Amino acid sequence: MQIVVDLTRCQAYAQCVFLAPQVFSLPGEEALLYRPAVPDDQLERVHQAAAACPVQAILVGEEVSAGAR
Repeated sequence: MQIVVDLTRCQAYAQCVFLAPQVFSLPGEEALLYRPAVPDDQLERVHQAAAACPVQAILVGEEVSAGAR
């Protein structure tokens, strides 16, 4: 599965980092880093992270294609 984070929308609340640390990271004061290709064993955690994002900056799966339009 693919994900995209809208980094212009991200406010670095880091909820995604707490819920899926193998996919998301927030090193120091820098912008959020993430793995666009999500490993199968992290799918549930990434869905939880997307749902928990206060600004809804994480697009998951089919949303990625729709967001690119």
